[in-house]
Amino acid sequence: MIEGEVRSLERVRELLIGARTVAVLGASTKPERPAFYVPDYLHEQGYRLIPVNPLHVGAVAWAEPFRAKLTDIVEPIDIVDVFRHPNFLPSHTPDFLAMQPAPKVVWFQQGIRNDEVAATLIAAGIEVVQDRCILVDHRRLGL
Repeated sequence: MIEGEVRSLERVRELLIGARTVAVLGASTKPERPAFYVPDYLHEQGYRLIPVNPLHVGAVAWAEPFRAKLTDIVEPIDIVDVFRHPNFLPSHTPDFLAMQPAPKVVWFQQGIRNDEVAATLIAAGIEVVQDRCILVDHRRLGL
């Protein structure tokens, strides 16, 4: 755990209640993959999902076209939900920081943790959740 990382379930509740638009970095088109069924669940709960994956540009998911990278998104993003291996996160840091406006939260899904990237984002004023499943937390909180 690092200083400033979101840990409390109460803060997670506030973030999920306040969020409406979620960018999904590493979104999949395969229903059996967490990078598809987790955002699909969020979409069913009323969140707007914007899929980001250069391998699927030209495809559409959750009524939105896939974007190649985070900086291709022009609207404000509440949460960037990350489905990428922790080793790839440093290569995404410039995109996280270049988003305008900056996302309120970058959420590393369960099993994804990179304290160096998280510290950089926190220093830039972006809240960070690490190694937590947004679907599990959403259900646990009864939102």
